[in-house]
Amino acid sequence: MPRPLSATIHTAALANNLAIARKYAPKSKIWAVVKANAYGHGLARAFPGLRATDGFGLLDLEEAAKLRELGWAGPILLLEGFFRPTDIDVIDRYSLTTAVHCDEQLRMLEMARLSKPVNIQLKMNSGMNRLGYTPEKFRAAWERARAVQGIGQITLMTHFSDADAPRGIAHQLEAFERGAEGIAGARSLANSAAVLWHPDAHCDWVRPGIMLYGASPSGVTADIADTGLKPAMTLQSELIAVQTVDAGSSIGYGSTYTAGTSMRIGVVACGYADGYPRVAPEGTPVIVDGVRTRLVGRVSMDMLTVDLTPCPGAGIGSRVELWGGNLPIDDVASSAGTIGYELMCAIALRVPVRAE
Repeated sequence: MPRPLSATIHTAALANNLAIARKYAPKSKIWAVVKANAYGHGLARAFPGLRATDGFGLLDLEEAAKLRELGWAGPILLLEGFFRPTDIDVIDRYSLTTAVHCDEQLRMLEMARLSKPVNIQLKMNSGMNRLGYTPEKFRAAWERARAVQGIGQITLMTHFSDADAPRGIAHQLEAFERGAEGIAGARSLANSAAVLWHPDAHCDWVRPGIMLYGASPSGVTADIADTGLKPAMTLQSELIAVQTVDAGSSIGYGSTYTAGTSMRIGVVACGYADGYPRVAPEGTPVIVDGVRTRLVGRVSMDMLTVDLTPCPGAGIGSRVELWGGNLPIDDVASSAGTIGYELMCAIALRVPVRAE
């Protein structure tokens, strides 16, 4: 028999979250971001829930080809662009849109032999300091791109570093507007946080990512409590053993937890080899039989242990939710010192995943 651990992808939640993004930015078109195998949800599993989007954004050429194989005929945006001249052949074959963030990419497009013009998103580095042209160099890059015979539509693009934080986006909006002054073309600026909290950045296209999967851009569950977003992934397992330990007894590797009183401990079939964070400390929330309890002891490769004091009726076979509709993934991530994005993307290949 297989282990009782599994993940469920909720197609209706994805569709709901896409509709929420459209409600927040009703005048904008949407790039639904499905990079990293749809944030660990699986591109093929996520596609039915997100196909009402206007376009998809991702990084990998193979994933772009897979979207075409799934039947998507609309726009697909390569968010990091391309890396070598042979990539442009694939862009041409599958009619992809590509980000352009450096002169080397423009040079490759100037040299390319294309069957049709390729649409690009010319990226400005407005303060994130990862990819893109500085505001001072942006117009020259745009003029160079406009002169390339193989380039079609040029959309102006940037990315915000602090849209989910107190600093906000004003400094980057100012830089973007300064660098793009007088330049024609659609604008694509807003990530999930800007979709939710900065309507002045919505412009022609928005690029929601994490919000489509029902988690908070800030990593704080309360920040999206009133949005209507729903978790798109549930990670669930069962208790496979129950132990009663005496006061003073230690639990797990390294004896990191010592029972203060006699207590019942449940053993859950899930560990760091399944993608659950090994660094999750004592007190990390877990749901057992619908009751919120806590992790005790160190997470091991295949198992973790939970306090059954709040759920005295729990026993072998009791359902355990590691995250999902009853336990926001951001709550688990925050306890483990990380973000929901990482937990979604970390689900191991050995974990069975199904869509519903």
